[in-house]
Amino acid sequence: MSTPEGRRPVVVGHRGASARRPEHTRAAYELAVAEGADGVDVDLVATADGELVVRHEAELSDTTDVADHPELAHLRRTRVVDGVALTGWFSQDLTLAQVRTLRARERLPQLRPASAAHDGEQPVMTFGEVLALREELAARSGRPVAVWPELKHPAHFEAAGLALEPRLLTALEASGLLEDQDDDEPRSGGPAAAAAAVVVVQCFEVAPLQRLRAAAPALHLAQLTQPTGAPPDLRLAGDHRDYADLCTPDGLAELRGWADVLAPHLVQVEPRDARGRSGARRGSRLVDDAHAAGLAVVPYTVRPENTFLPAELRSGDGRDLAARGDVAGLLRQLRDDGVDGLFTDDPAAALAVLG
Repeated sequence: MSTPEGRRPVVVGHRGASARRPEHTRAAYELAVAEGADGVDVDLVATADGELVVRHEAELSDTTDVADHPELAHLRRTRVVDGVALTGWFSQDLTLAQVRTLRARERLPQLRPASAAHDGEQPVMTFGEVLALREELAARSGRPVAVWPELKHPAHFEAAGLALEPRLLTALEASGLLEDQDDDEPRSGGPAAAAAAVVVVQCFEVAPLQRLRAAAPALHLAQLTQPTGAPPDLRLAGDHRDYADLCTPDGLAELRGWADVLAPHLVQVEPRDARGRSGARRGSRLVDDAHAAGLAVVPYTVRPENTFLPAELRSGDGRDLAARGDVAGLLRQLRDDGVDGLFTDDPAAALAVLG
């Protein structure tokens, strides 16, 4: 089954081809596009001097060698991010010049030793460098390459005087991508067309997407959701809605006012029981409800290792969490659910199934 409009689901390289290269590196993005990914996922945080850099989280020690830099030891501290106290090195405390001295590391080395073998090879990229690379990869591959930037912890950065949205818009405008979006018919073409846009901005919070909708009406936007919890900005504002509320039919109809894409955790599309098994059925209530509201559905994240797969799709006895399981089975389930796209750490595996 393809998407409702008859297209193959869009394949977004989650932080690049991060099953095989340290995430958010030039090598990971190049490999994702070489394997046929339609676009790449780009997480954005801000430096002390207001530059957007590409990292999974505001705290840098999980994905860089920052702890090995004695000249930066004095910048280690504890900060509260989205209500959670974290200790380490935060992008907002380092200048771009300091961030440029860091090298990327595999975030899950025990699960991905082959990727960890590339630790230290790649610098941290700026968003501008990723946008330039996107243009280069599109020219090299002879096809469009989309970029899916995610605003990480925007309320946290706004409180620090480092609002992410205006910096995002400035970068897109400088690259010509904001102008390209404005030249299109605003958000036309149905859910599959939204999933196939050249730029789709993602966020777990609501207010940043609402502000972007007002500032750039033609820009395609994706509301990220989780199985539990609530958007941090809603909690800060005293709004008691959580992600489950946003994913009801009424919530999805309201969400359509500021987003074109629903990007849920894949277990919201393929729920799992107490034993970790997913339902053997065709179709997904969430996908159907989102499509009824006019939203594309692009779940995250399809990963090949046993630890991330439903129990029935794990290889062997399932105890080797790093072993590669039946990721093709999960991809077929999501395709049959009617998703418009998906985020994956392994674009080659996704395209082998989806075509």
